[in-house]
Amino acid sequence: MSVDVHQHVWTHSFVAALRARTSPPYVDGWTLILDGEPPYEIDPGDRRDTTGLELALVSMSSPLGVESLPPEESWPLIDAYHDGALALGEPFGAWASTCLSESDPDRLAKDLDRGFAGLQIPATALPDDRLLEVLTDRDLPLFVHPGPAAPAPGTPPWWPAVVPYVQQLHAAWHYFHAVVRPRHPRLRVCFAALAGLAPLHSERLIARGGGTRGLVDHDFFVETSSYGPRAIDAIVRELGIDVVVNGSDAPYATAPEPGLGAAAGHAIRVVNPRRLLGRKETRT
Repeated sequence: MSVDVHQHVWTHSFVAALRARTSPPYVDGWTLILDGEPPYEIDPGDRRDTTGLELALVSMSSPLGVESLPPEESWPLIDAYHDGALALGEPFGAWASTCLSESDPDRLAKDLDRGFAGLQIPATALPDDRLLEVLTDRDLPLFVHPGPAAPAPGTPPWWPAVVPYVQQLHAAWHYFHAVVRPRHPRLRVCFAALAGLAPLHSERLIARGGGTRGLVDHDFFVETSSYGPRAIDAIVRELGIDVVVNGSDAPYATAPEPGLGAAAGHAIRVVNPRRLLGRKETRT
């Protein structure tokens, strides 16, 4: 049975909370309105196939910008997402979210203790050390997901996902290595979308005076959503197989086939996600 660490579900409670708003992010009927991205039509009939999944972790999509809203706007949306996500039932689990405009470690701790797998933050955020300490104290991981994209007039619809999202993940990958890891040596982190392929730039990093190729942080994971066999193979050559985990970004995409053989597939879909989440592998 596989694990998918990256999915999104539009629950009734969360959609209702977004419909109550009149400025982005908000929902008009079934149309999501954001700054910086084209309108997105939510599928109210989403009935995805979870066959073969032991666990599918859903999250509130960070490009909405909910985490960075003022607390009086952020928390009602987060609470609505939390309530809906926790009510989904098996095989779904969920990443927690938290307000970043005014950090509240105690509130995060209470939310995590409701049964969330860990915390998701946008790649655009500089994480509060107190929030990361809450995760470390509970031996729970952090998931770094692309955040809001700045408006770019005249660009095609695919622009936010291909340009700003990747740039954000590059910055987050290097920031966490250079700044966060020395302060939080026991924190496990997973970066969405293979960290935008940031690990493949190690030669340039070394040429500019940073890092040493071949030293892999085995608690910094990358998940596979939106990439395929060529990119996954390149990341495995750079980081090894042990830090690559399965993610789909459903309903926007499907989990890729790694194309690296049965043993690698089992590692990416089962063994590695369990280590990210602090769980032991179940033998079948």
